[in-house]
Amino acid sequence: MKIAFEYPFFLLMFIFGVCFFKCKRENLKIFFSKIDFLPKFSLKKASFIEFLIFSLLVLSLSSPFTYESFQIDKRKGRDLVLAIDASGSMDESLKGSDKSKFQMVLEDAREFIKNRFDDNIGVVIFGSFAYIASPVTYDMKALEFILKYLETQIAGNNTAIGEAIFRAVEALREGDAKEKVIILLTDGHHNSGSISPKKAVEEARKIGAKIYTLAIADADAALLKKIAKESGGEFFHVKDKNDLKEVFKKIDSLEPSLIRSGIYRGKKYLFPYLLFFVFFLLLYSFVKRMI
Repeated sequence: MKIAFEYPFFLLMFIFGVCFFKCKRENLKIFFSKIDFLPKFSLKKASFIEFLIFSLLVLSLSSPFTYESFQIDKRKGRDLVLAIDASGSMDESLKGSDKSKFQMVLEDAREFIKNRFDDNIGVVIFGSFAYIASPVTYDMKALEFILKYLETQIAGNNTAIGEAIFRAVEALREGDAKEKVIILLTDGHHNSGSISPKKAVEEARKIGAKIYTLAIADADAALLKKIAKESGGEFFHVKDKNDLKEVFKKIDSLEPSLIRSGIYRGKKYLFPYLLFFVFFLLLYSFVKRMI
């Protein structure tokens, strides 16, 4: 059994609890010009019961509740797959950087997924063939770990763009999100694989997946533009490291991620019990003063 607060900002009111021990009646003149009309009550001499009543009221305002577990709501957000070219040419440096194109892509990809709060993300790596390096997942830490240890030529030295898209579609078919997106990054021309880009795009359209294509340096811009247009996505040309960062920011704005949400299982509110206790203490205080 776990405890959480629906409106935790109300807990800041405990700051005013200091007045039960430090504030003087004369200080009320700051707020009331005629304190003679107020009850002869000194906060500084307040009893423990009065402080307890104040504390319970603050807790009630914060709406505490218990729950058994928190389940991510998979109906929100989108399923997104990064299809990354790992061919030998990606070992070459990107203009304006001493790092290779592959290293730059991985670094910016890791930064990109940190802000995808409500997305289910997967990774496809391709070269002469393509494979799913990570299925779509909410586990961003595991995904970052995978991206950190990928290497070029792990899937061969050629460029199987069609197969890369097809594998990404396979990964997306496993997800439940209504919105599906593929981000394809390559610096090459389609020259490998058993699946044509045309056939792969047709499969992507069947599941409603948009494809954003990033042509790095001397990639086949004409083909990548066509892929993006036919799938309802967008084409970007990356010439240097600054372009790469800006493209990821642009995609992030085009496909904004909502704050991850979920459902509390076994949720039970506690404030009715707190208010009942407050009523009991008030009744006790009233009876005590009447005696």
